[in-house]
Amino acid sequence: MYTAGEKETLHRSLDRHRDAVLWKLEGLDDEQLRRPMTPTGTSLLGLVKHLASVEYGWFVETFGREAEPLWFDPYTSEDLRIAPDETTARITAFYGRARAAADGVIAELSLDAPGRPPWRDHTVSLRWVLVHMIEETARHAGHMDIVRELIDGATGDHPRVSGGS
Repeated sequence: MYTAGEKETLHRSLDRHRDAVLWKLEGLDDEQLRRPMTPTGTSLLGLVKHLASVEYGWFVETFGREAEPLWFDPYTSEDLRIAPDETTARITAFYGRARAAADGVIAELSLDAPGRPPWRDHTVSLRWVLVHMIEETARHAGHMDIVRELIDGATGDHPRVSGGS
């Protein structure tokens, strides 16, 4: 729907980018998803782990909700790396739980609701967090597009429909 109110429009925009992130994983095996494709170690699965971590931080912790305990330190870039014992299923389930927790906060609060990230010394509104997370997710979806192209040549932000554009 392209005529929704501000909150629904922002949320749907975030969801479009979230869905693109998950689509980038489709059809690849575990080795391909884990494969570092840049000198800094960027992998598709590492980007999903990072996005789950920041969804919990910005939406859940910022607005005083309880986030699930992390098994890694996001402040030392461990959220961008995949450990040998971290499976694709574990990381995608983690992303699903982070999305669901964030969606709960979005549904519950008004756009003007104030929150304070524990790692910052200033207050932000839910509106600001939604815009920030659209930017963050779109930025990393773009990284994932390049990484996926390097792996198997697939590009775009959604599956192509036969006979369509």
